[in-house]
Amino acid sequence: MTTAAGWLALVCLAVVAPASALLVWTDNRSPDTVQGKVATVWRTVGQTLRLGGEVGPPLRMVLSVLLALVSLLYVSTLVGLVTTAITDRLTELQRGQSTVVERGHSLVLGWSEQTPTLVAELLAAHAQRRNSAVVVLADRDKLDMEQELRAVLTAVGGRRVRLLCRRGRPADPAALARVSPAAAGAVVVLPPDTPEADTQVVKTLLALRAVVGDASPVRVVAAVRQTQHVATARLAAGPGAVVLDADGIAARTLVQCVLEPGVSRVLEDLLDFAGAELHVHRVPGLGGRTFADLRAACVDACVVGLVRPDGSPLLNPPPQTALGPGDAVVVLAEDETPPTWTATPPPPLPPLSSVKAATAADVRAAPRRVLVLGWNRRGPEIVDGLARNGWETVREEALPAPDPAHHVLVLGGPDGHPDPDEHTLVTLLRLRAAERESGRHSPTVAELTDAQHRPLAPAGPHTDLVVGARLVGLLMAQVSQTVELAAAFDELFSPAGNAVRLRPATDYVPAGTEAPFATLVEAAGQQGDTALGYRPGDSPIPLLNPPKTGTRRWSHEDTLVVVTTAGTLQPHEGPARPAAAPAFP
Repeated sequence: MTTAAGWLALVCLAVVAPASALLVWTDNRSPDTVQGKVATVWRTVGQTLRLGGEVGPPLRMVLSVLLALVSLLYVSTLVGLVTTAITDRLTELQRGQSTVVERGHSLVLGWSEQTPTLVAELLAAHAQRRNSAVVVLADRDKLDMEQELRAVLTAVGGRRVRLLCRRGRPADPAALARVSPAAAGAVVVLPPDTPEADTQVVKTLLALRAVVGDASPVRVVAAVRQTQHVATARLAAGPGAVVLDADGIAARTLVQCVLEPGVSRVLEDLLDFAGAELHVHRVPGLGGRTFADLRAACVDACVVGLVRPDGSPLLNPPPQTALGPGDAVVVLAEDETPPTWTATPPPPLPPLSSVKAATAADVRAAPRRVLVLGWNRRGPEIVDGLARNGWETVREEALPAPDPAHHVLVLGGPDGHPDPDEHTLVTLLRLRAAERESGRHSPTVAELTDAQHRPLAPAGPHTDLVVGARLVGLLMAQVSQTVELAAAFDELFSPAGNAVRLRPATDYVPAGTEAPFATLVEAAGQQGDTALGYRPGDSPIPLLNPPKTGTRRWSHEDTLVVVTTAGTLQPHEGPARPAAAPAFP
């Protein structure tokens, strides 16, 4: 360094000194004597190189040079310190080591295949708020995280919402403190894509309690992969936290999709923040009105149920259930804006005696058989859920011949495989080839773990693709914004009892009836169901919370999306899961 500085000084002198001499000797105003010209040259060189340029006795010239060097050293040191501080700060920002000073932000701890889905939904949820942010803390490179999430931010439009990525181990209290968890509106803990994922979740929850403390708890939503670790995670999270059972949710969703072909798309639309989703509102002035009145009086939303003051949900309650003090109303609406209520509800429709819905006994009468291809740790719970709903399951090693009377369930795996979807994709490909050869189709439900594989899956018109990780990510986003919905979704995801069902529209109105959706809502209510939307016969896409005005002709091909309490269990059987051990609270 010193050698380079010396050579630099010599080069500068070699350039500046001759140029200064030439400048002085060609100036008509320069002194006439050689001594005066030399003094002027020295002064010019000194001013150019900031060396003082004093003339006079040698001692005076040496002192001026010394002072100039001290001044130069001071300025250089100061510039170096400022430059180093700025460089360190930029490096800290680039590495994701800076402290987050946001308040009310959504904090995501950990990284998994669910992260892009979860972040996209949180960004969409924050889009209507001002000065909001979503913060991600994971043990990954900050630039890599930002690169992977940039497409998500662009898709949802990040004008109002800031996305901040920080690097650090979520189980490290020092790293947690940098993302201000105590000031967060919600904290979401994801299980990483490692064999010890659930252990990492438990450690993160313990670290979170150590940083935040029990005196000022924050809203926490976590997920574990295996059901056996749910109880431990709940102990680590503390009271008030929500711990989701990823395996249990995936298993129950697969069972429900076998029971109700096509319901997977409805559940996914119900969980994402695009379009209509569930909201909880406490509306003054509605106390004492019955559920039937509330359902008819809501103009621009679908009333789904109530939430009692203790947080327990009451979905699709009996029509005469009254809204009590402290009760909240669960509605299906486009956004968080409170829905519009009419002062006086319209009179109810006359009983539609000409329409008869299929009863649970009628549904049980049909023979039902499921051929299971593949196996993983969720298999026993799936088989148990299907058996409790009267379905026979047969594990097949070889590819069966297509048969419309038999349903096919394709499970990913086996456990521990680096790409669990490989078996699903290959099996679906073989099924499609067999269907083309025979001309017959089997209703099929296939399990995927990675949403990026959905476009690759050779799915036919009778195939439901269930991406369990995506559903869990969507569910975590919903619960993190409205914790009262945790118990409500626990009911809706159940394959038995009070759950989402698809029913022919002609179960509620005669075929060919021209009526608005409001008429279908009232007709479903008369039969003990709550209508959420419908799926037109010419489209596989459900329309949730459609406009209640405007008539259309209802046909046999139209399907109504309802929440119904019509059980599918045999009378002598109990629930598939003990009431004291829900999949998530």
